[in-house]
Amino acid sequence: MRRNRRVKILATLGPASSDRVTIANLFRAGADLFRINMSHTDHDMLRRLVATIRDVEAEIQRPIGILADLQGPKLRIGVFADRTVTLTPGQSFTLDDDPTPGTKDRVELPHPEILAALIPGHRLLLDDGKVRLRVVEATAHRAVTVVEVGTVLSNRKGVSVPDSMIDLPAMTEKDHADLLAALAAEVDWIALSFIQRAEDLIEARKIVRGRAGILAKIEKPQAVEHLGAIIEQADALMVARGDLGVEMPLERVPGIQKQITRAARRAGKPVVVATQMLESMISAPTPTRAEVSDVATAVFEGADAVMLSAESASGGYPVEAVTTMDRIAREVERDPYYVQILRAQRTDPEATGADAISAAARQIAETLHLAAICCFTASGTTAMRAARERPQTPVMALSPVTATARRLSIVWGLHCIVGEEPKDVDGMVERACRVARSDGFAEPGERIIITAGLPLGTPGATNMLRISVVGDDGATPG
Repeated sequence: MRRNRRVKILATLGPASSDRVTIANLFRAGADLFRINMSHTDHDMLRRLVATIRDVEAEIQRPIGILADLQGPKLRIGVFADRTVTLTPGQSFTLDDDPTPGTKDRVELPHPEILAALIPGHRLLLDDGKVRLRVVEATAHRAVTVVEVGTVLSNRKGVSVPDSMIDLPAMTEKDHADLLAALAAEVDWIALSFIQRAEDLIEARKIVRGRAGILAKIEKPQAVEHLGAIIEQADALMVARGDLGVEMPLERVPGIQKQITRAARRAGKPVVVATQMLESMISAPTPTRAEVSDVATAVFEGADAVMLSAESASGGYPVEAVTTMDRIAREVERDPYYVQILRAQRTDPEATGADAISAAARQIAETLHLAAICCFTASGTTAMRAARERPQTPVMALSPVTATARRLSIVWGLHCIVGEEPKDVDGMVERACRVARSDGFAEPGERIIITAGLPLGTPGATNMLRISVVGDDGATPG
C-alpha cells in the first residue's frame, strides 16, 4: 500500500477507535502511525491496543508506528468547601499550602515547588486560562494574587505558570511506570509532556536506552526558550499547540509553530504539528474552512506529520477525520507553491560525507527525473537524511530492522519496507529495483538512485550512491 502524499498522519486512539476494525479502517484511510494517550490508558489497555495494531500490521504487511504519550506532571488546585466559587476581576485571591477546603478568598495549591518559584508579577493561569491571576506577594507557603480575569472556578482545576521555571522532576511516578509498560509493549516512540529544558529528557533517555525514539512536546514557554538544546537531546518534536496557547498569547502560537518546524528540519529531526487541527469533526462530518486552512499551513510548512487528537479518539467521525486530513494534504502537495516553499527552506548539508551524498542523491534524482530514491538503512539515519532534503522524487526506506521501519513511519516522505539485508552490492541493487517496481514507484526501463552505507549494516555510514535501471525482473547493469 503506497501513500500518495509525503506528510504523515498521526491518529490518536480512544473510545471511538479502539477496536480492530476501526484501527484497520483508520490505517486504510491514511493514518501512518497511532498515538496512545497514557493520560487515559491503563497498562492492560495499552497492551491490547499494541497487540491490535500489530495484528493489523501483519494483515496489511506495512510497518505501523506506535507513539505512547506520557501524561507528564499535572498541576492542580485543591477543593472548595462549596465545590465552586466565582472570582471577579480586581479581587484578592490567595493560593497556599493549607489543605482546608477553599473559599472565595483562598484555595490550597498542593505544589510547594510552584509556591517556591513564584515572585510578584508572575501570572497563574487556572482552568486552561479561563482564570488569570497576577502575584502581588509570595512566600514559600502562600501567594497572594489579584484576579485579572475571573469566572466560576471548581475543584482540582489545572494550574499553569508561564512565567516561572518550576523545579519538577522530569517524570512523575505514573510516567515512570507508564514508560516501562510502553517499552515492554515495544512501542516505537515515547512522547514527553511539559518539558522545560533539555535536561528533562535525560532521565527518560537513560531508561529507554535506544529501544524507542524520544519525542519532546513543546508546550511551555520555557521549552521554546531552550528549543535549541532540546532539539539536540530529542529524536523528534511536537508543536503541542493546546497548552502552548494557554501559557502564551494565542497570537504568538503560529509564529512559534513555524520556528519549531523550521528548526527541527534544519536539525533533521521529525516534527509533528498537533491539537485542534480538525476540532469540529469531533461532532460534525466536515471541518470548518479555517481548520482546512490550518492543516494546509502545517503541510505547506514542511511538517513531517499532522496529528488528530479527540477527532479520532472520541469523536463521532474518526475515519472521516483521517480521510479529510489525507485529502487536504494530497491537495496541498499538488500545489506548485508547495515545492517552492520547501525548496526555499532547504538548508546546506552538514560537512559530512553522509550528508553530502544525501544532498547529491536528491539533486541527481531531480535533475535526471529518476523514478525513486532508495535508501538502505539499519538505524534510520540514512533515510532521515534523505527526508531532510524534502526531494520531489519519492523516497523508499528499506531496512532489515522492523523497529527502524516502524519508527521511520513518522518521517516525511518515507515509504518504509522491511526485508532481509542483502549480502552484497549486487543483491542490494536487485532488491531495490524489485521493490521499486512491485510497490509502484518505477516501471521497467526507468531508473532509480540508491544510497547505502558500506559495509552493509554499519549505522550512520552512508557512503555509496548508485544509479540503476529497473528491469523486467530486477535490475539491469548500470
